[in-house]
This record gives sequence, structure tokens and C-alpha cells, in this order.
Amino acid sequence: MDKDYKVKLEVFEGPLDLLLFLIKRDEIEIYDIPIEHITRQYLEYIEAFKELDLDIAGEFVVMAAHLILIKSRSLLPVHQQGEIETEEEADPRWELVRQLLEYKKFKDAAAHLGEREAHQSALFGRVPETPEFESERPLSEVSIFDLINAFQKVLKRVNKVENLREIFEENFTVSDKIDFVLKMTASRTALKFSELFVTAASRTEMVVTLLALLELIRLKQIGIRQDEPFGEIELTRME
Repeated sequence: MDKDYKVKLEVFEGPLDLLLFLIKRDEIEIYDIPIEHITRQYLEYIEAFKELDLDIAGEFVVMAAHLILIKSRSLLPVHQQGEIETEEEADPRWELVRQLLEYKKFKDAAAHLGEREAHQSALFGRVPETPEFESERPLSEVSIFDLINAFQKVLKRVNKVENLREIFEENFTVSDKIDFVLKMTASRTALKFSELFVTAASRTEMVVTLLALLELIRLKQIGIRQDEPFGEIELTRME
């Protein structure tokens, strides 16, 4: 595996985006966040970022520390939590809930304005270029969190089976796996994300394959789509 290889994505959401993703994925009530569960899930993503050597901002680590602090405070007896002025402040999660609601409000407003802008631009009599794959969506829409979520699912297969090949020092390079992904998508028909890892025999090989895919997405050689939230991710070759 390339030790010095680091993926830098042009579009990368922040810690509040990750929390909102987890809340939506696990169908959690935002006003009653199970802090232990959400903290555990958040830390799993941080570990995945580290394993993939993704260049994440320090604010992700700050949020992790904040979640752990909230979890620790919630375990303390009320008389040890300090003076509480209002009933809302009695719940250590409330400040986080307020941040999430405020952030979601602005994010939804930005998305709405983006839709209006796209609609307005369509009113002009211009002849648009017709893309070969109209259904593909950029990485900003099929987020890095969606990809990590899908990757964690396929990892469970290799984690359940001890493979002797992983004992030996297998050397997989991102360049080799880029060629592999390009061959897998050469037919220009949609390829399921999970199909990329069918022949992978070790966790290391799967990680390098994902790094190769992220690089091809960044270079706009591979397009990705997801027809429904948390559904199967499909890959197609771009020109």
C-alpha cells in the first residue's frame, strides 16, 4: 500500500454534516440524540478517515472531543454538573442540538437557493451541452460519508473471514487499483460500488481500491450516483 499517498477531496463536508448524516441514517430524533450511540458512530468515521489517510480538518477532532465531553457530563450526577440556570441547560446535549438545527436551517436554505438558481438559468434560450451520463451526480451530492458508509458495509465481509493471504506483506498500489477500477467500468454500464470489492482478499486491498476510486472521482473520470438515500451507489465512466 502507498504509505505516502493522501487523498485530498475538493468537496469535503464538516463535522456537523457528518452528525446530520448519522442522525438521518439511523433515523434518530434530533431533539433526543442518544449521545453514546452517536459518539460511537462518529468515532468510527474518524477512524475510517485515518485508515484511508484522508486529509480532514482539525474541526472533526474538536467535535469528537466535544461529543466525548457531553457523554461524560451526561453520566455525572446532577449535583456534580455545576449550577444549572434553565431547564434547557440541564441537558448537556442541548447546545449541540441548537447548533445542528441552526446549521441545518442554513444548509436547507442554501440548497433551496441553489435550486432556484438552476431553475432560473434554465429559462434562458441557451443550447446546453448534453452530457453522455445525465444521471451522474458529483461527489458533493453523493457525499464522502455515503461512500464511507457503503465501504463499511463491504468491510464486514472481509472482517468475518480470517484470510491467510493478509498475513503476508501484500503490496497494493493506488496506481494499480486505478487501472483495475477503470477496467471494471470500461463497459460504461453502471457498476455497483460493492462489485469493486468482490475479488478483494484483504482489508488492505479494499482500502487501496477505495483510495483509487476517490482519486478517479476527484479527477472526474468516474461518476457516481445514488438513486435513494443510503441506497446502492453506482459508478460509471466519464469521458
